[in-house]
Amino acid sequence: MAMQISDDCTACGLCLPECPTSSIEEGDIYIIDAKTCNECEDQDDGPSCVEVCPVDCIDKATS
Repeated sequence: MAMQISDDCTACGLCLPECPTSSIEEGDIYIIDAKTCNECEDQDDGPSCVEVCPVDCIDKATS
């Protein structure tokens, strides 16, 4: 699985430098590449992108 960013994204850019696998890409809204995102399974505190998102628009992908 991977994380995903919803349409609520404001493209603030806070999540971009937090991704250790460089899976987040810039656009109208930010998107996460499901092929490279590993949900930060190797990080003790879990996905940093979720922690820094001011609009809580990053969650685990459902499909």
